[in-house]
Amino acid sequence: MNLSKSRYTAYCQCPKNLWLGIYRPEEKDDVDPAAQARFEKGSEVGDLAKQLFPGTIDVTIHDGAALDLKAMMEKTRQLMASHHPADPPLVIAEAAFSHEGCYCAVDLLRSEGDGWAIYEVKSTSTKDDDGRKAKFDKYLPDIAYQTWVLRQCGVNVTGINLVCLNGDYVRQGGLDLQQLFAVIDMREAVEDELAKVPTQVPMALELLKQEREPDFDLSERCNKPYKCAFWGYCTRLHHLPEHSVFDVYGGSMQSKGDDRFFIDKKLAHYRAGRVSYEDLIDQPLGHIQRLQVERKTYIDRDGIRGFLDRLTYPLYFLDFETMQDVVPQYDNSRPYQQITFQYSLHVVKNPETICDKQGYGYLAPSDGSDPRRKLAEDLIDHIPPGVCTLAYNMSFERGRIAELAQIFPDLRDRLMDIHDHIVDLIDPFRAGHYYLPAMGGSFSIKKVLPALFPDDKGLNYENLEGSVKNGGEAMTIFPQIKDMSPTEAAAARKSLLEYCNLDTWAMVKVWEKLKEVDELKKSVIIGKL
Repeated sequence: MNLSKSRYTAYCQCPKNLWLGIYRPEEKDDVDPAAQARFEKGSEVGDLAKQLFPGTIDVTIHDGAALDLKAMMEKTRQLMASHHPADPPLVIAEAAFSHEGCYCAVDLLRSEGDGWAIYEVKSTSTKDDDGRKAKFDKYLPDIAYQTWVLRQCGVNVTGINLVCLNGDYVRQGGLDLQQLFAVIDMREAVEDELAKVPTQVPMALELLKQEREPDFDLSERCNKPYKCAFWGYCTRLHHLPEHSVFDVYGGSMQSKGDDRFFIDKKLAHYRAGRVSYEDLIDQPLGHIQRLQVERKTYIDRDGIRGFLDRLTYPLYFLDFETMQDVVPQYDNSRPYQQITFQYSLHVVKNPETICDKQGYGYLAPSDGSDPRRKLAEDLIDHIPPGVCTLAYNMSFERGRIAELAQIFPDLRDRLMDIHDHIVDLIDPFRAGHYYLPAMGGSFSIKKVLPALFPDDKGLNYENLEGSVKNGGEAMTIFPQIKDMSPTEAAAARKSLLEYCNLDTWAMVKVWEKLKEVDELKKSVIIGKL
């Protein structure tokens, strides 16, 4: 079996990851629809990157459905051999090389003097989700492996570059490829990683021949640098209970940023043999963590009353749906920007109002045009100035409104009035004022709702009749509608409206439940179920 760059990077994360990918691929976890759509967009980025260098020659050759690797390598060899250093720069896409069972295809290989520069294309951005400068360490094994293979093949590698999307680029008019992409010199960064390749390659090749499953325990590798596709398989293999230390509130194996502190704690508990909730009862825990591991119900009436006192009537319950363009298709948009195309609204005039289950829904036209202006105008038409608006995990809705206010200055005052009057319905749950064991340490509305209303089938997203049952599916299906038949498009739009309507109706029901609790006589209720 040959070692490719994807197999090598899998080995670098965890040798078992590589082995399972070869011998147990059916054990991979299901891929989230939104993540799959984002992955598929990567090929679009790759095609655009080729246009950075006019005259690029793509050596991709197929033998039926599979790549003809030998033909690709021979074509690459011929092009490189016929090029003279004095000639204009030659750029080869998918330049293919092999050395003693190690294969790689370089995204873009460009001649420079008497050498060649590697350009590895990634569909990532120079900015992370929070707008901070992104780190590229996770790409070093991939780039180092390619550099090593080329050098073993006698190629004089004089440049090592990463090509990714420029997070500061804002589209205006036609797509400006020179501004869309950022080219980052990786020569210095890759040196330490490059020194590891000669040692790791033989071990990875040997592992490919091993038919017996290697034994590796759960570790930081399960999420670093990527979430492992075999997490579910390995946790079953190690007989983790249904509720384990990795499910405890305060970070997960898939978390990032500050949550790493909690992940490290969880791994420490796991390695010490404290795996189940029962194993953790005597350990130092936070308020919500203790409620979770002891499976307790906790209701703090005073805390809930404090939240309800912040609300003024009428109440406007708001939820957005967005799509995420990897490559910006509209003016005044950036790579990976969330583009708001839909919202739902339920209105409660006073605390005694019986709200209609069918709220107001706005869904942008499905013709591929920029949906944001019409949506922003419709939003300010339906939410009066100064009213209290409720969102669930409001940072998302506030972020989208702030973006709309920035690109439409004439609507800014009205939009920012909505922004400034949003109250977050998640607050009493995140603060630990209301906890039920069925929430499982999560306060997303998809967990809170069934915990509060376990027997209400009308609040179960899985009972929706259409094709959209979660935000990922909504994000994926909307941009596809323009290419559907009229019948399919009508069904998809109906499904989107029903899904988004359930989001805000669910918020109304949560608010009603908080009101019921406020009327209880006891201030605090604690008890095991």
